[in-house]
Amino acid sequence: MAHYFENDDTLKSNIQKNDVIINHQKFVFYTDNGVFSKKGLDFGTRSLLETLEIEKIKGKVLDFGCGYGPIGIYVAQNTDAEVHMIDINRRSLELARKNVSTNHVNVQVYESNLYENVKDQFDFIISNPPIRVGKKMLYQILEETKEHLTSNGELWIVIHKDQGAKSTMEFLKTFYTVELKNKNKGFYIIQCRGK
Repeated sequence: MAHYFENDDTLKSNIQKNDVIINHQKFVFYTDNGVFSKKGLDFGTRSLLETLEIEKIKGKVLDFGCGYGPIGIYVAQNTDAEVHMIDINRRSLELARKNVSTNHVNVQVYESNLYENVKDQFDFIISNPPIRVGKKMLYQILEETKEHLTSNGELWIVIHKDQGAKSTMEFLKTFYTVELKNKNKGFYIIQCRGK
């Protein structure tokens, strides 16, 4: 099976158009084989977006592991923030650029292996993180957010309880003040701030 955090150029393309409503707003997201949640907006990301305190989001925002772009596009549509979207999967990035254009938002989309090409500091990092990379890599991704957040910055993530949400929260508490903002059908929406 091809993983959505790898580049498999042999995988046949089958682009699908998805009409999606998030908080009474209409979006169009193109998806494809070889990207996360190719059948449309997944429940975890939806829960995260519907829980976000969107009115408080400003400054610079990083959508880490953006996939085809629903988080960054939603934030760009609803705030004046400068939004950056990164992923390692080139097919995801192509779709993200197409979706940015289709939804008429202004977002910077670029390839980055983890934070390799991330030069800025952000007021918010928002992510449905790539659980399938394994616990060790996931924890590295989450710990390194510290280096890319401003002093008052916030990390928002969604993780299902069956994929280690509780143990991940305990890990995050070693360097963040952690708050569980919502639980929705097993998905934990977690907000982290500097201690």
